[in-house]
Amino acid sequence: MTLKTLWRSFKEWVLPPRKVLAFEGDALPATLPRRNLVVWSDAGEAWSAAMNCPCGCGQRVELPLLLEVRPRWNLTVDSRGRPTLHPSVALREGCRSHYYVRAGKVLWV
Repeated sequence: MTLKTLWRSFKEWVLPPRKVLAFEGDALPATLPRRNLVVWSDAGEAWSAAMNCPCGCGQRVELPLLLEVRPRWNLTVDSRGRPTLHPSVALREGCRSHYYVRAGKVLWV
C-alpha cells in the first residue's frame, strides 16, 4: 500500500460519511459540494448522480442512474442518508482513480 493510499484511507476514516443531496431538474450545476453526492431527479425519477473526485484532483464525476443507459450505477441510501454506489467508480481519464462508495465512505481499490 502506498503512502498516498494510506493517507486517503485515513481521511475517509476520520471525516464524516458523505451524504446525498437531492435536486429536481434536468441540468447539473456548474459547481458541486466538496464531499457530498448530488442526485438529480426529473418527475420523481433519479437520472444522475455527481460528485467531485474524492482524490482531491477536482475532477467532476457524473454517474448515470437510468435503467436504459449503459454504463449505469445503482444508488442506495440508508436511513442515515449515506450513499452506496454499485459498481465501483473507475475513472479512465484524468487522475484515473478507482474506488467504491459504501455507506458514505470511499474505499480505494
